Amino acid sequence: MYFPTSATVIEFLILAIVSDHDSYGYDISQTIKLIANIKESTLYPILKRLVQERYLTTYSQEHQGRTRKYYSITPNGREQLVYLKAEWQLYTSKIDDIIEGRLTHDKN
Repeated sequence: MYFPTSATVIEFLILAIVSDHDSYGYDISQTIKLIANIKESTLYPILKRLVQERYLTTYSQEHQGRTRKYYSITPNGREQLVYLKAEWQLYTSKIDDIIEGRLTHDKN
């Protein structure tokens, strides 16, 4: 996609993905890559910050002989997701209004 994806949007996407089901880093990255070309060097610091801010917790689980680190959303994370959804609706609504000519800055 042409438009860059900010860290805040990636945070929003991570919380949305993990709110549906616990997931591990590679799986999260593959879903986000549907709309953004991100690297692990971008994703993992955001995941770490979300854990530090208590929006996510982690646990380890074995899968096919390997241990995976899974991320799970917390109650604080669900509250943050609700907040980000509301902000996203306002943001996209204003962009749509500008694009469609319904909102302009009057210079008078």
